[in-house]
Amino acid sequence: MSLVSPQPIDAGAVLAWYDRHARDLPWRISPAARSAGVMPDPYRVWLSEVMLQQTTVAAVKTYFIRFTTLWPSVFDLATAPLDAVLREWAGLGYYARARNLHACARAVVEQHGGVFPQSAAALASLPGIGAYTSAAIAAICFDERVAVLDGNLDRVLARYFALSVPVREAKDGLRAALQVNVPNRSGDFAQAMMDLGATICAPRVASCLICPLHSGCRASQQGEPLAYPIKPVKAARPVRRGHAFVMTDAGGDVYLQTRPGKGLLAGMTEVPTSDWTGEANDPAYPVATEWRHRGQVIHIFTHFRLELEVWSAVVAPESFDEGWWSPPGALKGEALPTLFRKVLAQAGFD
Repeated sequence: MSLVSPQPIDAGAVLAWYDRHARDLPWRISPAARSAGVMPDPYRVWLSEVMLQQTTVAAVKTYFIRFTTLWPSVFDLATAPLDAVLREWAGLGYYARARNLHACARAVVEQHGGVFPQSAAALASLPGIGAYTSAAIAAICFDERVAVLDGNLDRVLARYFALSVPVREAKDGLRAALQVNVPNRSGDFAQAMMDLGATICAPRVASCLICPLHSGCRASQQGEPLAYPIKPVKAARPVRRGHAFVMTDAGGDVYLQTRPGKGLLAGMTEVPTSDWTGEANDPAYPVATEWRHRGQVIHIFTHFRLELEVWSAVVAPESFDEGWWSPPGALKGEALPTLFRKVLAQAGFD
């Protein structure tokens, strides 16, 4: 039995609203331009969708403009050094996305002559492109009539159907309910539903009286739209602990190294750390010298909370040959993820 009760979605009303109120985004073709025959660039749509995973529009805009300035086409990105891509990605988080982004660009160039496939099924065969991203590109760029279901739409549909269970328990039912309502303007419809979730049917505010889906929304009819989506029970986030070692030479340059090519924050830049474990252990310093405790940094990953004790010391450069020494003024240009920027800030490198 489906957890989603059948109910039509007024796609015409949604599109009429979108034609008047579409957000102006640097990767988007406006509905008026699209109606006039201007086609979205699959490269820009793909890039924006990858960046927007687990990240907000406000955070992505600056990164998107910088990426498309440095690498205006998929050919440019495919030939860029991975280190440069990781460096520009630093701060966006979920760094496997950056490695997959580079691998996907190379696959599009090497396997498809630089032309993105036009169907969701074909797009899903590319590195790092899953069900959501493939559907979004196929709908927005090629008007494939395919349901595009992201976090914003999860919320809109959970309220529209007054879904009685957490979204993750009814994802297939929501996708099926949306699929039967996808109109010919599938790309504009997908973006319209995203905009509804971002501006009208937001996480903490539901402006029901100006929503084009108001008349059919069961949560609105019940008078409690903010009761949906039903929140799943969250498991306690485990805590891991460790030590981070910020080392400088006599001139003040900071020792940095590259993390392993696999695993969390793979290929990114770091200062040396201990293992991250569930127990609090004494620091095993990389070199015997006078160390200064600089305090603690807390960083929240998806699946655990990390607590790092930060230590600093002046050391002899010849003791280290696997990494490099970065002047303080050059730290902003290093491929340092947010965690290690926090560590450096705690050690006095703002």
